[in-house]
Amino acid sequence: MREVFIIGSKGIPARYGGFESFVEQLTARKSSSQIHYNVACRRDLSENKSDFYEHNGACCFNVDVPKVGAAKAIMYDVRAFKQAMKMIEERSIRRPIVYVLACRIGPFIHQLKKKLKEVDGSLFVNPDGHEWLRAKWSWPVRRYWKISEKLMVRYADLLICDSRNIEKYIKNDYVRYSPKTTFIAYGSDPVNSSLTTSDNQVKSWFKKNAVELNNYFLIVGRFVPENNYKVMIREFLNSKTHKDLVIISNVEKNKFYQQLSKETGFEYDDRIKFVGTVYDVNLLKFIRENAFAYLHGHEVGGTNPSLLEALSSTKLNLLLDVGFNREVGKTSAFYWNKQIGNLASLISKCENLSSDEIEDMGILSSRQVEKYYGWKKIVSEYELTFLR
Repeated sequence: MREVFIIGSKGIPARYGGFESFVEQLTARKSSSQIHYNVACRRDLSENKSDFYEHNGACCFNVDVPKVGAAKAIMYDVRAFKQAMKMIEERSIRRPIVYVLACRIGPFIHQLKKKLKEVDGSLFVNPDGHEWLRAKWSWPVRRYWKISEKLMVRYADLLICDSRNIEKYIKNDYVRYSPKTTFIAYGSDPVNSSLTTSDNQVKSWFKKNAVELNNYFLIVGRFVPENNYKVMIREFLNSKTHKDLVIISNVEKNKFYQQLSKETGFEYDDRIKFVGTVYDVNLLKFIRENAFAYLHGHEVGGTNPSLLEALSSTKLNLLLDVGFNREVGKTSAFYWNKQIGNLASLISKCENLSSDEIEDMGILSSRQVEKYYGWKKIVSEYELTFLR
């Protein structure tokens, strides 16, 4: 039996972001009887507060983390790793795999790896995206992320990259460490929402936000500068479309919001609608399915879960032209750059497409996700990797 300890997600059952959804799917869809998962969870975010509980056949262990500000995520991963080692020693496990999601704990990894090697264990790491490029971090924090990434790459036995562009970057930038890498994409389920226009939650959401079916462009993503809200809003305002721009995001009227308002004047245009977050997966899928088009401005990171959902649900997808997005969308999407007028022109082009052309793009994007990013395929690849 191969014992796999997963560290770096907030825990399961999943209620949060990409890593949590990944761990949920990995454990729920497990087909090999030769693998047993152990998942670190943050007790303050867990529905079950017990030290140990079972979910999807996995042993979930809660980790306590003090409130230490920005360092909380780092402390959580370190404590989770130490707790995993304690479980490994108590259960006399040999040849375990500790799979760390993201590169937060580089400065601590050498000592942790030494303990893992004492039980013939292996350290697997998902390097995630270019966290050190995110605008939300100050320069010292960015420097920490870069150093931490370097150390995680150096000591990992295997780096599992969910983007070929990230894998290429790891191999090129850290060639001196001869990193061993493999590519396994993030997954998505291209299934339709079970909701219809007659459901109360659908009618309520669309009425509350004054939005009409198929009469809006859609953005879904974290409200951060590197997702290029400024460019997308600026270009939308400069387009001649009469449709709305619906933005589903964790918007706070913070410094970034105020700056965006000042530079674009979006608050004076009724087409721009910040509608907050939508945590109901079924409703969000319905909103995606009934959008005229999806705008994706993510510039930092690997295979983005939001993009996969859009490709499987929305017929027209307008993506920022960077390697990560081209790798996923290929010919099933349209691409734009940051030049003034470029996206505005693409918006107009899409509005002039025939219904048949729009249907064809929808079929292409759905097939793209089904062929390369279905969870069944992704989970199977992970199991083969853990058992090798």
